[in-house]
Amino acid sequence: MIELTPSKEGVLLNVHAQPGARRNGLLGERAGALRVAVTAAPDKGKANAAILDVLADALGLRPSAIALVSGETSRHKRILLAGLTPEEAGRRIAGALPEPKPSDTNS
Repeated sequence: MIELTPSKEGVLLNVHAQPGARRNGLLGERAGALRVAVTAAPDKGKANAAILDVLADALGLRPSAIALVSGETSRHKRILLAGLTPEEAGRRIAGALPEPKPSDTNS
């Protein structure tokens, strides 16, 4: 389950970054963090900017409503989603995640 922490400004989201990927997008959950893939290389903040853009687009937020709080040089990042409750952030994330493949379900 993706960990969402309430804050005064909104919600803090743990992100596991995957820079240098084949395409941009949300990949799912990993150890309580949202996995985000970006094509940008981790060079001079390019991947961080791309992660914020991918999140803004996927979650339907203005780019100014998303900020990197910690983890500038790490794959593990804390991102502020301003103006959202944990419940609303959870709904938006769930709606933006790819559908599980049939092999990923226990049916």
